[in-house]
Amino acid sequence: MSLLSFKRPSPTTRPAHGAMAPFLDGFSIEVMPRTAAKIDDFRAILPEGTRVYIAHIDGTPIDDMVATARRLADQGFPVMPHFPARVIPDRATLADWIARYRGEAGVDRALVLAGGLATPNGDFTDSMQLLETGLFGDFTRIHVAGHPEGNRDIDPSGGADNVSAALRWKQRFSDTTDARMAIATQFCFDAAPVIEWADSLRAGGIDLPIHIGVAGPAKLQTLIKFAIACGVGPSLSVLQKRAMDVTKLLLPYEPTDVVAALAAHKAQHPEFNIESVHFFPLGGITATADWARDHGGQRAAAR
Repeated sequence: MSLLSFKRPSPTTRPAHGAMAPFLDGFSIEVMPRTAAKIDDFRAILPEGTRVYIAHIDGTPIDDMVATARRLADQGFPVMPHFPARVIPDRATLADWIARYRGEAGVDRALVLAGGLATPNGDFTDSMQLLETGLFGDFTRIHVAGHPEGNRDIDPSGGADNVSAALRWKQRFSDTTDARMAIATQFCFDAAPVIEWADSLRAGGIDLPIHIGVAGPAKLQTLIKFAIACGVGPSLSVLQKRAMDVTKLLLPYEPTDVVAALAAHKAQHPEFNIESVHFFPLGGITATADWARDHGGQRAAAR
């Protein structure tokens, strides 16, 4: 689809999607340098001003990360690169990355997380250590990771004691910084554990807004592979049950059910602390962007 042929519906012609449309407004999306390189112009597929996260996988050169950030920023998108603690060797490297993002791409926001490495590359093991450096002091937005179904890397014996303690620390950090902070979560496939988790955070005094992770449309086999690799919890059973249904096995998965359920809950409970949807485009950036737009996600996120 060329830029010239892309036309967003006006408010008067916008399709009706009930509670899903306002819930999807302001969605964000995640890319990697190699997947972003496949998109000629992001303005052809994303609403103007959509926040784009850039995932930093271990081994990705910082040159590629900064170049991707600069390209997206030049096209008018607010960029939020990942800063994975276990990938970053030392404070000097972190300072260099921040300076390059700031100077070459105008980046002033970050997703700060531990990263998926079992063994750190250097001095940092968790996101709190990155925040304690003070090097993000002039960033306007800082997001941190959330795990609605727990995380075995953080809580090896199960439960959520360590994850919860880390979020309480980040809540206290948020209370002392001018940056707008939020929790960006791992993707899930069932609304029920997400709702229970979000409510438990608020009950425990954590009021950071939540950007809920959702996997975009993809082949079922692809989703199951990524879900297992990423440590998705009990909601993985949603995919496993689908895989047992031969009438659905070959059909691509779409996140309609989980998004509709969360949107309905948000409509009934406006105080519900999920602020927006963050898409993992495991089946491709264009397919995810098309699904989000076709189901009502038209307006950009608050900057």
